[in-house]
Amino acid sequence: MRLTRRELMGSAAAAAAAVLPAGRARAQAPTIKLGVLTDLSGPYKDIGGPLSTDCTRLAVSEFAAAHGLNVEVVQADHQNKPDVGAGIARQWFDRDGVDVILDVPNSGVSLAVSGVAKEKNKIFLVCNAATSDLTGSKCNANTIHWVYDTWMLAHSTGGALVKAGGDSWYFITADYAFGHALQRDTTQFVTAAGGKVLGSSAYPFPGTNDFSSYLLQAQASGAKVIGIANAGADTINSIKQAKEFGITQTLAGLLVFISDVHGIGLETAQGLVISSTFYWDLDDRKRAFSERLYAKVPNVRPGMGHAGNYSASLHYLKTVVDMGAAQAKADGAATVARMKAMPTDDDAFGNGSIREDGRKIHPAYLFQVKKPAESKGPWDYYKLLATVPADEAFRPLKDGGCPLIKA
Repeated sequence: MRLTRRELMGSAAAAAAAVLPAGRARAQAPTIKLGVLTDLSGPYKDIGGPLSTDCTRLAVSEFAAAHGLNVEVVQADHQNKPDVGAGIARQWFDRDGVDVILDVPNSGVSLAVSGVAKEKNKIFLVCNAATSDLTGSKCNANTIHWVYDTWMLAHSTGGALVKAGGDSWYFITADYAFGHALQRDTTQFVTAAGGKVLGSSAYPFPGTNDFSSYLLQAQASGAKVIGIANAGADTINSIKQAKEFGITQTLAGLLVFISDVHGIGLETAQGLVISSTFYWDLDDRKRAFSERLYAKVPNVRPGMGHAGNYSASLHYLKTVVDMGAAQAKADGAATVARMKAMPTDDDAFGNGSIREDGRKIHPAYLFQVKKPAESKGPWDYYKLLATVPADEAFRPLKDGGCPLIKA
């Protein structure tokens, strides 16, 4: 059958009419905006920094286009100052259309940003700060705490060392929210196990590079264990300087990242017992995620905070698809509630869940740093000592004091 010219034109017009609404709908779909607020220039650059943004963008590239989402990722440097971090958060939420803030490797900054997210009814996914107060006394309905916290670190590393005979401690502590929370939580485990704390030294953060006086005080205390309650470049400097001074007491790196071990070197770091919720070479799924990232960012492997940005971004985007972009953007607390109701699953952390207090739940691992002869090459640094199941790895819900939890 031959169609007339008029019929052909009519068919073409009908086809165009059928296509245009879908195209317009896609063009008009709300843009989801993720803001990675991190340390781009200070002591936490290697545990967060650009690689946290790269991990967020990897999650977006793998998920957003396949599900018809328009997603934009921006980043900024909080300079390890709570007022700067809170100011950026306000600008992002009020002026720049950011829906979610991620990463924030600094507990003081994270507590400040968490308050802004609550005030603005937006979302904060903490991937790289440690204070357990974020799911305790300072918890709110707009914040989820991914990856790790001071209770988990104290429970895993501190508990293991006390059981091994390390029953007297001296702490070298970063003088801000994170350091004090880590010392507090570790002290609770040490004393509960019959141990004692002989003293502590709090040093100014940021800006301290020379730890010699604090290390000598720790050495003079006679404590069996020196608890290093810091992170990033400060951990690297503390452990290197302890070795230079010939300190023979056990060093407890209470928060050690794989980038720290890389910076210290196996010759110095060998034998350290550390806790983490992620190691790039632990299983097939983690290796697969790490290899996909390595293809985009070669010569480096992700730490647990980096992996957290991938995991948190992916779960948030899944929730957006479940709710619809417009609804997810409209109400941060409602979106967080939906995130809590949905099980988590990704290559970085496997299956997990999010509790009512905003604590993301997954296993924790106790590792020992390999000797140089045991390593097969760069970034092959850990051997597994023990696995703490997900339901035991983090502080019990009833013990946190989160105001969201009704007695």
